[in-house]
Amino acid sequence: MVSDAKARMIEGAARLLAEKGLQETSFSEVLALTGAPRGSIYHHFPGGKASLVAQALDLQRARSIAVIESARGLPAVEVAATFLGAWRRLLLASHFTIGCSAVAVAVAADSDDLLEQSGAVFRGWADLLAELLTLGGVPADAAGGAAVTLVAGSEGGVILSRAQSSIEPFEAVAGQLIAHVRALSEPGGD
Repeated sequence: MVSDAKARMIEGAARLLAEKGLQETSFSEVLALTGAPRGSIYHHFPGGKASLVAQALDLQRARSIAVIESARGLPAVEVAATFLGAWRRLLLASHFTIGCSAVAVAVAADSDDLLEQSGAVFRGWADLLAELLTLGGVPADAAGGAAVTLVAGSEGGVILSRAQSSIEPFEAVAGQLIAHVRALSEPGGD
């Protein structure tokens, strides 16, 4: 069982990664955000910052997978809309201050282990999306590419929307992604 202080620290690290990036996700920042006691740092994370970041990525991956999984059994366009809708809600609720923890780690990690872990987050999303897109009507030979396009496109849309403090770039990208999945799921659409 995860202690309350440890859970708060993991949650705080995930938030800081998404808001401020890897460099700004320090133990001091996590403690300030969460109110966790300083003495709990090395008790809960004997591997240091890398251990905390790895556990924050695990948390974000589990949450994201649950969102994607919630679209199981839906038509492919609704699978894509569910994934994109989660990003849209996050952008709007945070007033464009929150992005993706895995991107933050991927662009700044100086650890092969953390880089691999961020890559595993993206692969996990793409693999599950490909499975659900196939179940939803996209031909199996096109689903993998469509899933990677959904992940890459949504991440790009999130970055543009954050940079411009506007939902418009994300909506433009989301519209193209939905159109792409719709075309693939129509008979003869691959």
